Amino acid sequence: MLDVTKLLCRTEQVAAQIHAGAGTGHGHRFTPLRPPVVVWNVTRQCNLHCRHCYASAGNAPDPDELTPAEGRALVEELARSLVPALILSGGEPLLRRDFLDLARLAAERGIHTALSTGGTTIDAATAGRIRAAGIGYVGISIDGIGPLHDRFRGVRGAYGRALNGLRHCRDAGLRVGLRFTLSRPTLPHLEPVLDLMEAERVDRGYVSHLVYVGRAHRLASFALTPAETRAAVETIFDRAESLHRRGLPLELVTGNGDADGVLLYLRARAVRPETAPLVHGLLRQRGGNSAGRAIANVDARGEVHPDQFWPHHALGNVRARPFGEIWSDSSQPLLARLRDRRPYVHGRCARCPFLDCCGGGSRVRAEALTGDLWASDPACHLTDDELGIAPAKEPDHGPAHPSGAGIADPLLPECAAAGAGR
Repeated sequence: MLDVTKLLCRTEQVAAQIHAGAGTGHGHRFTPLRPPVVVWNVTRQCNLHCRHCYASAGNAPDPDELTPAEGRALVEELARSLVPALILSGGEPLLRRDFLDLARLAAERGIHTALSTGGTTIDAATAGRIRAAGIGYVGISIDGIGPLHDRFRGVRGAYGRALNGLRHCRDAGLRVGLRFTLSRPTLPHLEPVLDLMEAERVDRGYVSHLVYVGRAHRLASFALTPAETRAAVETIFDRAESLHRRGLPLELVTGNGDADGVLLYLRARAVRPETAPLVHGLLRQRGGNSAGRAIANVDARGEVHPDQFWPHHALGNVRARPFGEIWSDSSQPLLARLRDRRPYVHGRCARCPFLDCCGGGSRVRAEALTGDLWASDPACHLTDDELGIAPAKEPDHGPAHPSGAGIADPLLPECAAAGAGR
């Protein structure tokens, strides 16, 4: 996750916090044994049917879901492992019956606890219970204004109920955020959703680049061109600077697109050159893509993954081994390579002088769209000239993944029409 507002607009403040030891999510050198932030998909059950769900959630819980006792044991183990933050996700996490008990236990054990939700099941009473359980932040996903969101979520009326859920959380005194995923259908709604974030007075706006796993695995037709991606990221940067000038507290962040950090550095170098060396240093310390390093995932069955976008590769199960042992196991080949990627990435990534800043981007996206785990991230929107590298004599990656690329999606023309004129 790239904290655009802090790095672009409050660079000196970030550096001061780091030097004071306060911590901000940036500026800490990630080491293999550093306790990660954990995303726990507490259930696969969901009341929505999202087109791009990375967890392939369904109407019912996984029959092998961790039991309440196993869930409590996992929380205790995460606390012993000094995990600093736990993001409770799904499916729809609020559909798990003991969800609030698990959240309360995590908060009692000193873990900063956040909720990632569709928001549609949250009424005023539920928002109060969420706050009472010690959850510090609630992120609610919005993938377009009105009917577009409903089509993406597969449920009519989901947009209105999600907004009501957000308002209930805000009114209960919770920190709230809106989460938006960039794709070809949703791109026309980027600025309207940024407007919505302002109008609803949310604390954070999170804009994610699409990763092609789960149900999104067959949505290669949703991919933006590098030029489209870049324009969208520039729009986010422009809005962050505008918010800062107007004194509005909304913070903007982007996720799953690690080239964004390099673009932010290039922007700082052009418009605030005095801060550019500091930005560059902070990005290098952050290290870019965090899968297998600063973030981990535990799925509903207790399988541990490098992050939530790696459901196809399990590192071990917490029923068989403690989380801390799995995460620190230096014999895991994938973890070892994710923690030191330079010898394995190729193509533009291998030639790029900013590899230490972005970490080569999303390995999962490269695998999904090219069939090669270590190819250049196809979502990189930086040019060879900007990076100071010579164009490749041959393609940087293999053919498009046979189960993904080129598959048309019936939602595309409908969503394009929905965004026209906005």
